[in-house]
Amino acid sequence: MPHSSPRAPRRTVIAMGAAAAAAAGLPAVPASAAGRPPSVDLVDDKATRETRALFHYLRETQGRGIMFGHEHSLSDGFTFTQMDGHASDVEATTGDYPAVFGWDTLILNGFQKPGVHGGTVAENIAALSYAFKESDARGGINILSAHMYNFVTGGDFWDVNGRVVSQILPGGAKHADFNEFLDRIAAGVKGAKRADGTLIPVIFRPFHENTGGWFWWGAGHTTSAEFIEVFRYTVEYLRDTKCVRNLLYSYSPNSAFGGDPTNYMKTYPGDEFVDMLGYDAYDNSAGSAEWLAATVTDLAMVVGLAEERGKIPAFTEFGESGEEGRDLTWFTDLLGALKADPAASRVSHMLTWANFGGTNRAYVPPPGHALEPDFVAYHQDPFSLFASDLDGVYDARTSAVPNAPFLHLATPTDRQRITAAQTTIRVRLTAGTSRKVTYAIAGGAPVTLRLDSAGYHSGTWSIDPSWLDNRKVTVTVSAKVNGTTHTDSADVLLGEVVPLPAGWVDDFESYAGDDPSLSEAYSHVNGNTTAHSTEHRSGGNYGLAYSYDFTSAGYTGIGKSVGADWTAFSDFKTWMQGDGSTNGATFQIVAKGAYFEYNVGLGDTAAREVTAPFADFRPAPWDTGHADELLDAEHLAEVSAFYLYLGYGGAQATGTVYFDDIRAE
Repeated sequence: MPHSSPRAPRRTVIAMGAAAAAAAGLPAVPASAAGRPPSVDLVDDKATRETRALFHYLRETQGRGIMFGHEHSLSDGFTFTQMDGHASDVEATTGDYPAVFGWDTLILNGFQKPGVHGGTVAENIAALSYAFKESDARGGINILSAHMYNFVTGGDFWDVNGRVVSQILPGGAKHADFNEFLDRIAAGVKGAKRADGTLIPVIFRPFHENTGGWFWWGAGHTTSAEFIEVFRYTVEYLRDTKCVRNLLYSYSPNSAFGGDPTNYMKTYPGDEFVDMLGYDAYDNSAGSAEWLAATVTDLAMVVGLAEERGKIPAFTEFGESGEEGRDLTWFTDLLGALKADPAASRVSHMLTWANFGGTNRAYVPPPGHALEPDFVAYHQDPFSLFASDLDGVYDARTSAVPNAPFLHLATPTDRQRITAAQTTIRVRLTAGTSRKVTYAIAGGAPVTLRLDSAGYHSGTWSIDPSWLDNRKVTVTVSAKVNGTTHTDSADVLLGEVVPLPAGWVDDFESYAGDDPSLSEAYSHVNGNTTAHSTEHRSGGNYGLAYSYDFTSAGYTGIGKSVGADWTAFSDFKTWMQGDGSTNGATFQIVAKGAYFEYNVGLGDTAAREVTAPFADFRPAPWDTGHADELLDAEHLAEVSAFYLYLGYGGAQATGTVYFDDIRAE
């Protein structure tokens, strides 16, 4: 799309085709057989021509440069106060617009511009459509993220209470509310039309940064299977129920993974539901070599995973955090690190967060900012792509690969705990039909399901009350489509568990000895595995075996939501057994927004009880905003999370340590 006003391009535009590839010294894109248009394999095989062309453009221009993206670039900034479709901090600093424009569903709530606080539903749907149209007119590509308010409590996206995902899935108490929200997204996206009536393509990025624990859809607040199913449901509802044809779908967990795909893929919804594999990472280290190396390693992993699957890899969100402006070459250092890696350099785009003005952080330096010269240099680097560098984004003629039949068990989800004597089995079959869909329990006789009004093959499973004893049972579903049998299964846990006493984080007795269920209860950072130990424990049947691997990163961690008042307690306590290494453990308590830490060594191989007085905890070295605070009663009244980190001591890179009875006392 052309700019709103003529501007001479600062360098050769990025176009597709053999001539463009030859001019850039790159291999030509292979021509399709017999002159047929190239095919694209998308989540939606009925996507519009322009949406297919966008996917093709992103795929075929990989490695020729990385597109720069900016959230809310036209609606918020330090250099303007009113959105007019032209003003932008990026444009004020560089004379150019971002190649990628990020927007958020908070516009639909009226909580971000151009949405109107207190406006009607129709007004804010129109505002979202307007945002897409304005950035399209500036020559950019649209991406939509989703900071969704808590459907259970009414709180914001930071409110992690209520096990929200389980409540918005089919059968949940808030399922209808979630559908209504998706209806508004559908209307806003379908309203994004050019003057000729053409639908503007949008990349939708729901449930981002799910591998962290700060959003209600994140680790520790939902299981991997629930996350997978809510992502799948979102796609199926928008694609199949609302018939939105101008969407691509992005999956974007957050750092860090240490280059290990295990945790990245743990919540992957499947190739049938994802067009783009993303990765979010923020730097609070002032551009340290360690952060750059870790980010490049993870992005190289994402690129490899994406290209194996025919997907688009992207650096879906990035930025500098911590004290602003500490590294005056931050942008060019990051771009240089990406360019230097053959894999990481193939991400399609890198999008930074919004400039909300006032006293907020400037993720894009406006004129006069300390990082302005570096951002200008970043803009001038031929490998960074802005709006003026794009050409022919929506021009390619392509064909869509037909979607293949896909069957999945929607409810119950894997590792779901069922406490009632009846539950509903729901199975979704897309892109195909079957005369009979069945379920079976623990390898028993198959039971036929019926197609219901919501499009599920469903039925009631009546559970023997004697089974509600904390046992694990496998549910298997099956259907034959065009002569091929499709199956899916889930292991579910039956019966109530005894709640932990006040102040307790975990005693490792409530997971029925099931290691995946234990792992699901925690968020994971970098390379580690968690498992039950029957040999190393304080009491009961199980302790925690916590295995680490520092090969790719110098630390690893697990975390669990707490959400409690600990003012009645004075100490943190845990049973632990080290491995004789020079490595260390850090107990981290997040309280009233501050991160307090206490360190212990792992050299003692004897089992012991460790007591860490709250008075001895200190703010994390990087948490400079709370450097002078203490873990006092004011903070203990609002304990939100506990993290258990392990750090490399310089000698032993792998090992296993043991913990049990983690608590405040």
